[in-house]
Amino acid sequence: MQGFVNFIQAFLDLGATVILPIVIFLLGLFFGQKPGKAFRSGLTIGVAFVGIFLVIDLLVDNLGPAAQGMVERLGVSLNVIDVGWPATSSIAWASVVAAFVIPLGLVVNVVMLLTKTTKTMNVDIWNFWHYTFMAAMVYAISGSIIQGLIAAVIFQIVALKVADWTAPMMSEFYELPGVSIATGSTISYAPGIFLVKLVQKVPGLKNWNADPDTIQKRFGIFGESIFIGLFLGVVIGALAGYSVGDIIEIGMAMAAVMVLMPRMVKILMEGLMPVSESAREWLNKRFGDREIYIGLDAAVALGHPAVISTALILVPITVVLAVILPGNAVLPFGDLATIPFIVAFIVGAARGNIVHSVIVGTIMIAISLYIATDVAPVFTQMAANANFDMPEGSARISSIDQGGNIVNWIIFKLFSLFN
Repeated sequence: MQGFVNFIQAFLDLGATVILPIVIFLLGLFFGQKPGKAFRSGLTIGVAFVGIFLVIDLLVDNLGPAAQGMVERLGVSLNVIDVGWPATSSIAWASVVAAFVIPLGLVVNVVMLLTKTTKTMNVDIWNFWHYTFMAAMVYAISGSIIQGLIAAVIFQIVALKVADWTAPMMSEFYELPGVSIATGSTISYAPGIFLVKLVQKVPGLKNWNADPDTIQKRFGIFGESIFIGLFLGVVIGALAGYSVGDIIEIGMAMAAVMVLMPRMVKILMEGLMPVSESAREWLNKRFGDREIYIGLDAAVALGHPAVISTALILVPITVVLAVILPGNAVLPFGDLATIPFIVAFIVGAARGNIVHSVIVGTIMIAISLYIATDVAPVFTQMAANANFDMPEGSARISSIDQGGNIVNWIIFKLFSLFN
C-alpha cells in the first residue's frame, strides 16, 4: 500500500507541466483528434503552464520575504504558524487514505459526467490533494478510512458543482470559454460571490468603480497594469522595510507578473481550444447537444490584472488582520502568496472592481484565519503522524489554504458530530 502511495506522490511531483500535456494528449486522442494535433495541443498547454508557474514563482519568491519583513516589523507573536500549501499537501499524502483518493476521485467525476450531475471534466489531478486532506482530517478524528473517503467525495462533489456554477463567469469575465475551476482553495471562497452582490447594493459604495479599465481611463498611462504592479510592489517593499534598491526590485517583479501572466494564459487557451471543441463535438454526437467544461488549475485566472492587484493589496491587510482579530492565533506566512488563487471567484463576481474585491476578500480571509485557528490542533496532530518537521519555535501549525478552507471546515464539523 505504501508503495502505491509513493508511486502516486512521485507521479504528482511531476507537476502540471508534465501531467497536463499527457492528459490533454490522451483526451485529444479519445475525442477523435489526429495524434499530431492532439500532441501539439498537449505540448502547447504544457509550455503555457511552464510560463505560468515561472511567473507564479516570481510572485512567490518576492512576496514571501516581503511578508516575513512585515511580520518582523510589526513584532507579531502568534503561536500557530501558517505552513503554506506545499507542506499541507505533503501532510495529506502521508495519510493512509491517500492511496484511494485519486482513483476514487476519477471514478466519481466520470459517474457524475455520465449521469449529467456535472458538466466539468476535471483534469486538475494534482489538486486532488485538497480532497486527500479532507479525507485525512476525518480519518484523524474517526480512525475510519470509509468515513475519510466519504468526506473526500462530498468535498469533490461540492467542488465540481461550484465549478459548474462559476464556469459562465470564467467565460464572460476571464474570457476562458469551456474552462471551469474546481481547485479546492478557490471554491472555498465561492460564498464571497454572495457578499460581492451585497456590497454592490450598498449606497455610495456600489458606485466606486475601480476595475482596471476604469483606472486606466482615469489615470491614463499610469493606470495600466504594468504601472499598477510597479506601484503595489513598491508599497509592499516599503511596508516590509526594504532598502531602496530592494523596493525597486520587488516593484519590477510585480510589474513583470502583471504583464507576463495574461500572455501565458493566452498561450494556454491556444492549446486548450482544439481539445475543448473536439470534446464538445464528441459528446454532442453521443449524448445530444451538451455543454462540457474542462476543469483546470485556478492559475489560469491569474491572467486578469484585477486578480493580482487585489491579492497584492490583501497581503498586508492579512498580516494586520492576524494582529487585530481577537481570538486569532494563526501567523500568516506560507499561504500569503496563495491569495491570488483564493480570490479569483470574488474578483470575477465583482467584474474586476478592485475596491469591492478587497472588501469582500478581507472578510473572507478573516473567516479563514478563525477556521485555521480552530483546526490547528488536528492539523498539528496530522503533521506529527506524518513526521513533519515543525517550524522552529512553533507549537502548532495550520494553513490559510486548506486549514482555513470553509468547505473543508463545514464537512469536518459534520463528521465531528458523530466522532
